[in-house]
Amino acid sequence: MSHRRRSQAAGQARPPPEEEGAGDSSPPSPGKARRRVQPWPERRVLALALAFRAANALLVRTYFNPDEHWQCLEVAHRIAFGYGHLTWEWKRGLRGYLHPLIFAALYKFLAFLHLDTPWFMAMAPRLLQSVFAAFGDLYLYKLSKLIFNEHVAQWALFSQLVNWFMFFCITRTLSNSLETVLTVAGLYYWFKAIESSKGISVDSKQQTASYQSPQSRKMALLIAALACAVRPTSAITWLYVGLLDFIQTKSKCRLLFLEVIPLGAIILAVTTFLDWWMYGSRVIVPLNFLKFNLFSSGGDYYGTHVFHWYFTQGFPSMIWTFLPLSVFGVIKSREWRISGLIAWVLGVYSLLGHKEFRFVLPVLPLALMFSGYCLAAMLQFKAKSLHGKRHFSKLQLSVILLVITNVPMALYMSLFHQRGTEDAMFYLSKEAHDGRVNSVLFLMPCHSTPYYSSLHSSLPMRFLDCTPSDNKGTLDESDRFLMNPHDFVGEIFGNLSSFSHIVLFESEERRVLQLLLRDSFEEVRRFFHSHFKIDRDLQSSVVIYSQRDVL
Repeated sequence: MSHRRRSQAAGQARPPPEEEGAGDSSPPSPGKARRRVQPWPERRVLALALAFRAANALLVRTYFNPDEHWQCLEVAHRIAFGYGHLTWEWKRGLRGYLHPLIFAALYKFLAFLHLDTPWFMAMAPRLLQSVFAAFGDLYLYKLSKLIFNEHVAQWALFSQLVNWFMFFCITRTLSNSLETVLTVAGLYYWFKAIESSKGISVDSKQQTASYQSPQSRKMALLIAALACAVRPTSAITWLYVGLLDFIQTKSKCRLLFLEVIPLGAIILAVTTFLDWWMYGSRVIVPLNFLKFNLFSSGGDYYGTHVFHWYFTQGFPSMIWTFLPLSVFGVIKSREWRISGLIAWVLGVYSLLGHKEFRFVLPVLPLALMFSGYCLAAMLQFKAKSLHGKRHFSKLQLSVILLVITNVPMALYMSLFHQRGTEDAMFYLSKEAHDGRVNSVLFLMPCHSTPYYSSLHSSLPMRFLDCTPSDNKGTLDESDRFLMNPHDFVGEIFGNLSSFSHIVLFESEERRVLQLLLRDSFEEVRRFFHSHFKIDRDLQSSVVIYSQRDVL
C-alpha cells in the first residue's frame, strides 16, 4: 500500500482542491469533516444496527436457498433434538459442524426455556443471525471510517442498510451470511494492523503498535481462519489480502511462521477435531469441500452459468441501483486494494461453472462502501452549491432514487416472493404441535421447503431425493417426478393413504389430482407462493392435502 493510501486509511482523506468547482467529488478532508459531520458513537451505530436487523429478520418470511435450512438448521436440529435429515453432503464429509453448532446451542436454549414453539423455532435462528449481521454493519462503518473518514462511514452504513439484497439475505442462516460478517470484521482489523505497524494514528488515538506483533493483525488472522472454517472458499478472499501485504512486508518469515501458520493451525486443529467428534470418523472437511467444489466441479450438478455471469448479471442484480455510485466511488477514491479485492473474488468465482448470488455476498458490503464514498462526495458538492436555485440537489435525488428502487424490492422479495413453502411448513408445525399430523409427503422438487427444523415434531416425512448419481445422465426422483408426476407417483408410492398430509405446488397438483381424490385426500390449505416463475413452471401457490379421516 502506498504512503498516500496509508494516510487515507488513517483518516487523512485526500483533501479537495482549492477551487470548489462542480468537478470536485472527493469527500472533505478530516478537518472539515470534523466541523461538518458529527461523529457517531460506535454504541449508537451498533444499537441502530441491532434494531434495524431485528426488524429485518422478522420481515424475512420467504424461501431463498435450500442451504439456509438443509445445511444449517436441519443439522442443528438433529444435534439438539436427535432427529433431522442429513443431506448427501454430510455423508461425504463436505460440510463442517462449526456453523450448525451455533444454532444447535440456540435450539437447546429454547428447549431449556420451553420456548421451542412453532413461532420461536421459525424466527429465533434469523433473530440470532440478525445480531451477527448488526456487527457486520458496525464493522463496515468502522472500516469505512478507517480507510476514508466519518463522512464516508455514515453514507456507507446508509448504503448497507438500504441495499435490497443485503436486507433480503444477510439475516438468513446461510453460511455465506456469517462469512460476510467475518470478512468485513477481519478486513477492518487487517487494515488497522497495517496502520498500527507503521506507527500511524488510528481512530484518532495516538498509539503506536509494535511492528513485530500488532494485536489487530492477530485478530484479523483469527477472524480470517474462522471465516475459512465456516466457508472454506473464504480462502479466496484472504489469499488476495494476505499475498499483497506479504509481498510488501520486510519480515516475511516472522509474519508467516509466527502469525499466519500458528493461528491458522490452531483453528484448523480445533475445527477438525470438532468434525471428527461429530462425524465419528477422521474427516478433513476443508479438503473435501475444495476438492468437490473447486477441483472436480461437483457443484455443476446443480446448474452452470456463462463465465461473465457475475459481472453482467449476478453482482449487478445484487448491488442494483448502487452500481453507478460504487463505480464512481472506486474511480474517484483510487482505493485500488479494496476494489481489486472485489474484482479478484468475482473473477475467481467466475472460473467455476456453478454460480449463485450468495457466493459473492462477502464483497457486496465493500462495493457499498464505495457507494458511500460517492454519496459523501455529493454532500460536499451540495454544501458548495447552496446558493443554487435547484429544488433538489444531486445527493437528494440520488437518495430518493436509491430508496424507491431498493426498499420496495427488499420488502417484496422478503415478504411475498416464494413465501408459500415457508407458510406451509409453519402451518404444518402448528398442526403437528396440536397432534393433527401423522405423516407428510412432499411431492415437489427436493429441498423446496424447510423440514424437521420447522416442523419440530418427530413424525415420518418423505421428500423426493436428488442425491447426485455417480452415473452421468441418471435422473433423480425430483427430475422423474417433474417429467411425469402421475406415472411417477403411481410407480413409487402406489397408494398414498400411508401419508396423512401431502404438500405440492399448484403446477403439479392438476397432474396428480385424480390420484389424490382416489385415495380420499382433499385440500385443506392453499398458500400463495410467487407471481412469476424462476426456473420451472409457475409455482403460484403451495397446496396441502389431507386425508378425510384425519380431518
